[in-house]
Amino acid sequence: MSARPTISSVTPLRAVEGGHVTLRGAGFPVDQIPQVSIGGQPARVVFASGSRIVVTVPPDIEGGRAPIRIEDLPGETAYVSIGAAWATGLHQVDNPVFDADGNLFVTYSGSRGQEAPVSIFRVTREGTREPFVSGIVNATSMTIGPDGRLYVSSRFEGAVYRVTPEGGHELVVSDLGVACGLAFGRDGSLYVGDRSGTVFRVRDGHAEQFATLPPSVAAFHLAISPEGELFVSGPTLATYDHVYRIGTDGGVRSLLAAFGRPQGLAFSPDEGVLHVVDALAGRSGLYRVKDLDGEPELVVSGCDFIGVAFGPSGELAVTSNDTAYRFD
Repeated sequence: MSARPTISSVTPLRAVEGGHVTLRGAGFPVDQIPQVSIGGQPARVVFASGSRIVVTVPPDIEGGRAPIRIEDLPGETAYVSIGAAWATGLHQVDNPVFDADGNLFVTYSGSRGQEAPVSIFRVTREGTREPFVSGIVNATSMTIGPDGRLYVSSRFEGAVYRVTPEGGHELVVSDLGVACGLAFGRDGSLYVGDRSGTVFRVRDGHAEQFATLPPSVAAFHLAISPEGELFVSGPTLATYDHVYRIGTDGGVRSLLAAFGRPQGLAFSPDEGVLHVVDALAGRSGLYRVKDLDGEPELVVSGCDFIGVAFGPSGELAVTSNDTAYRFD
């Protein structure tokens, strides 16, 4: 007598529309393609065997804890957390940024030289998207400074601006090449990634070369670790790319793990663990790198992710080029 079909695990436990979720177990039906639903909606099966089923999260699915059911397994239910679409109509090229109140800042960066009507939007906790900053051409990367103010780079102008509480902006530093990623060090220094291959360190409005990396075809993305090291990603035309780890002395190393197209980086505030947005071996999503010399673990599955940010109350935001998703 065959064993009763069972679901033993779901990976990853978080996903957005278009992401792939894997069910593992035993005794799954193999005589025909199984019928699977997520949150009550049919989910397309992309792989099926007696011990593993891979499905795609359906579009327009409601965010929250969603049950996964296999039609031929009555009573067998697993769950996945679905990220709600929080804001749409964006043009995001790096991480979004949370402020201390849990509002999320996102960009409409535009094509090269395009001055969009709104450079930066503020998205409230309730999901209201408000115009916040205008007049910055190709707003690219953002970070919150030690003064609590929002800083933003312009890859077109090679400059960094500080944003006022009212949404105005003032020049901090210029002549930074194709200025992309931003991060503040523990000593208050601002690091700026010029995608043509230089990472600058800015102190008192003066920029100096801090490290040199291979040029990126898209952008540099920066994050500071709890220990004060600078981490940088920048997609190239190579088959695989690495995330770089730069010490306080400017020495450059690369993580052992090879990524496909690493983009946004962030450290989780609770554990201080590096998270990397990537499309690794065809599995697009957010990866957790608990051991910097180990293999990344897929923790959020999605399509074409660009950025990631952690909020003040445990919120997690991931963005594609045009949509921001939220997990609570």
